[in-house]
Amino acid sequence: MRLVIVGGGFTGVQLAKLLIAEKNLVTLIDNDEDIARHASNQLDCTVMQADGNKLETLEDAGIAQADVLICVTSSDEVNMITCSLVDAVYPHILKIARVRNYAYYVNTAAARKAHEETFSGDRRPLYGIDHMLHPDVEAADVIVQAVQNGSVSDVLTFDDTDLQLTRMTIAAGSALCGQQLKNIRSLTEHSFLIAYVEEDGKTALPSGDTELKAGASIGMLACRDDIPALLALCGSKQKAARRIVVVGAGKIGTIVSEKLIQQKSASFITKLLGGRTTRYAQEFAIIDSDEKLAKAASENFPTAHVYHADATDESFLREEDIVSYDLAICVTHNHEMNMVLGAYLESLGVKQTISLVNNSAFVLIARKLGIDVPVPFRDVVVDSIMSHLRGKSVKGVHTLNTGDMEIIECVLPEESPVIGKTLRHIANPGEFLVLMLKRSDADSYQIPVGDTTLAAGDQLVLITHVTDDTKILAYFGSSQ
Repeated sequence: MRLVIVGGGFTGVQLAKLLIAEKNLVTLIDNDEDIARHASNQLDCTVMQADGNKLETLEDAGIAQADVLICVTSSDEVNMITCSLVDAVYPHILKIARVRNYAYYVNTAAARKAHEETFSGDRRPLYGIDHMLHPDVEAADVIVQAVQNGSVSDVLTFDDTDLQLTRMTIAAGSALCGQQLKNIRSLTEHSFLIAYVEEDGKTALPSGDTELKAGASIGMLACRDDIPALLALCGSKQKAARRIVVVGAGKIGTIVSEKLIQQKSASFITKLLGGRTTRYAQEFAIIDSDEKLAKAASENFPTAHVYHADATDESFLREEDIVSYDLAICVTHNHEMNMVLGAYLESLGVKQTISLVNNSAFVLIARKLGIDVPVPFRDVVVDSIMSHLRGKSVKGVHTLNTGDMEIIECVLPEESPVIGKTLRHIANPGEFLVLMLKRSDADSYQIPVGDTTLAAGDQLVLITHVTDDTKILAYFGSSQ
C-alpha cells in the first residue's frame, strides 16, 4: 500500500513507523525544516520538506499512485483543504484528516447525518474527507468506556457481545498466583480466556505452561457479568463508582461529563454504545482552576457540583469531601500533572483514578504511580487512524499496553486459506490467538474452542504482536 502523510509531528511519525514496519511505501511531508530533519532521522522512508497543501508537492510525492492520504498537521484548515484538493483531482484515494477544532468536527458530523442520502452511494464525502478524527473525542470515548466497565483497569469492549477484555493484576496470595494456565479452569465455573500476560513491562501471548506470578497482569476475556468473580480470583474486586469527580473542565472534561451526566436524573451513562444505563452516580463533581472554564461547566451541568479551585489544595479537597469520592478522572491539559494528581488523590483517599497521559511511553510510569487506568492521548488517535487502513475485511485495530500487541477485528473472505480448518489445526503458539468468533448468521460473538471450524464470513477477533499483524492478516486472507 502507498501512503502520503502530511504532517511530521508525533502522530505522523508514529503512523509512519507502524506503516513502514508493515512494508508499506510511505512518503511524509512537512514544511518545517527541523521537523522534517527529525522525521528523516527516525524513518526509513521518503521525507520531504515542502508545503503539503500544494498539489505540485503532492504529485511529486506520488499522490497519483497512492492509496491513502493522511493529514495530521497542526492546522485543521490545512488538513481539510489538502483533503479537499486531493479529492477534486484524485477521488479514488482514501482521505483521513485530524481536526482539533470541535466546531468543525461537530458541524461536519451533523451535516453528514442531516444529509445522509446526499453523501451516500457514489457521492463524495463532505470536504472530500472519508474519515475525520478529533483527538479529544477519541480520548473521551476511551475514558467513558473505562468508567462504564467499573474503572478497575483497561477495558476493551466489542460490538454485538457482552464479552470484554479486562486487564487484571495478580495479587500475592490470590487463587491464581503461582498457577499454570492449564490448571486454572477448575478454579471457577465461569467461562474465560486469557489473551495475554504482561510481566516486567513486556507483553506475551500465553501457553498452557505459562505460570501466573504475583504482580503480573493478564488480559481476561469474559462476559461482563462474570468480571467481578474473576477479579476476585486475581485478588481484586470491582468497585461501584457512586461519586465521581472530573478534574479539568476543558474540552475532554466537558465531553466526558456530557457522556456521564444525564441532566434531569443526575445519572451517568455506563453503556457508551447503545445508551443502556446500568449504574447511577449519586454525586458528580467538576474541578478547574480556570474561572471561565468552571463557570461554563456550572452552566452546562447544573446537577453537578462545580468548583473553581486548585485540585492540589488539600484543605479544599478535605473541606468538600473530595477525598472520599469513588473515582477521579484527571483530564487537564497538563498530562504530566494528570499523573501526579491521580496519585495524589489516591494517597488522600480517592478509591480509583483515570488519568490522561501524553502517550504510551507514560503508561507504565502512570501504573507504577498507582493510576488505575492511564489513557495515552496521542496513541488513541493513531489507533483510530490505523483502524481505517486495514482494508474492508478489517473492522478495527486496538493497541494494547505499551504498544507491542494489537487486537484485530476482521472478517474471513471466501478465498481465505484457513476456511474449513479448525483452530487447533491452524494454531501457532506465540504468534497469534483467536479470542472470539461470530458466525455470519449469528447475533453475537462467542469464545471459540480448538475444534471450532472456520467458515467464510466469520468475524474474528485476534491478538498478535504489532510486528506480525500484516503477516497474520495475510495468513487469514484478510490483508489490505
